[in-house]
Amino acid sequence: MLDLTAEERAAAAGESGEGAAMAMRIVAESARLMGAPRLIPVASAHIDGALYHGDSGTLFAEKLVEGGARVAVRASLNVGSLAPAGCAAIRLPPHERDMARRMMRAYEAMGCEPSWTCAPYQAGHRPALGTDVAWGESNAVVFCNSVLGARTNRYGDFLDIACAIAGRAPDYGLHRPENRLATLLIDLSGLSPGLRRSDVFYPVLGTILGRAAGGAVAVIEGLQGCTTEDRLKALGAAAASAGGVGLFHVAGVTPEAPDAATALGGAPPRERITLTASDVEAALARLSTAGETERVDAVAVGSPHLSLAEIDEVEQRMAGRRLKIPLYANTGRHVVGPLEAQGRRRALEEAGIVFVVDTCIVVTPILPELEGAVLMTNSGKFAHYAPGNTGYAVTYGSLGECVESAVAGRLVREPRAWR
Repeated sequence: MLDLTAEERAAAAGESGEGAAMAMRIVAESARLMGAPRLIPVASAHIDGALYHGDSGTLFAEKLVEGGARVAVRASLNVGSLAPAGCAAIRLPPHERDMARRMMRAYEAMGCEPSWTCAPYQAGHRPALGTDVAWGESNAVVFCNSVLGARTNRYGDFLDIACAIAGRAPDYGLHRPENRLATLLIDLSGLSPGLRRSDVFYPVLGTILGRAAGGAVAVIEGLQGCTTEDRLKALGAAAASAGGVGLFHVAGVTPEAPDAATALGGAPPRERITLTASDVEAALARLSTAGETERVDAVAVGSPHLSLAEIDEVEQRMAGRRLKIPLYANTGRHVVGPLEAQGRRRALEEAGIVFVVDTCIVVTPILPELEGAVLMTNSGKFAHYAPGNTGYAVTYGSLGECVESAVAGRLVREPRAWR
């Protein structure tokens, strides 16, 4: 049975205004449904609910604003449906554009940071190890839990802002230490070191992890000395898209897994998976839906949003060449700002890069409408969502293959060391 404090009961009764009362009642009722015994304070939130999916979401946010609601903790904003910082043309009809704009303004009016990125952890929002937070956006959640070691569940739209206003979240799930222990061990020791150090491998591994784990917690053995933050970002995003993953551990890498035994809580794993090269090749094949074709109509990278280091790599691989087909670089204003200050954004755009800022190509209509179109990407998350959200079939490849294909105007493959 849920036990609210006197302060929480007062807030739910309207002592701090109707907006705050509405938020506290939503959080409390969610806690009851989840079987949580109490609410716990949270240090921050990341809000996914500001992305327009229909008028009801806008009206909900404006109702909170009318009730005087303000966030009680730091709250960054995930991508929106529009691009205040500028990008390719967005093809939203006038009514939807207006409602999307109203929604974004409402969340800013409640005191949320106008970060507009799905990678807030690379835009300065990095809660401390062991901190309870209330984050939305699946890739941000899994990164927050796994790489930073903060504690959050996968908070859905509108519960995320309610938690931010209340400053509370239900005490259940991944907030509780016992639920953060791994039960699945994934062993990569049989794969080549070259593959484990390759950027293109991590979205494929994430797809395997998501399908194998579902909502369970896994520990991965065999990536010591192979990872970077961007590789872990890509791994978590693909895992959270392919399954219900909210937390994974990497032995010797992530903060709650100095070794596999610690991540498992000293118990033997309930399941052990030893990956082979054929497992990886099968997962790789599933990421491409376009079949055997050299057609590429657009290239998109940056899901999650590109870091400055990833932009640097794109620029280096272009080597001053112009692109024959557009390469959509999805990123945040925290990355585009430095690029503009350095005078690099204009040069990249003149070479054929299309910056998609504050949003991305799978959540709002940006890509041209083409019959039988093919999108090439190095993102496991784009590969998962693009066919349904954009109508484009997908060809998955490395960043190098993406750039070379954009330069050539057709599919270009590099030799792979999958074995």
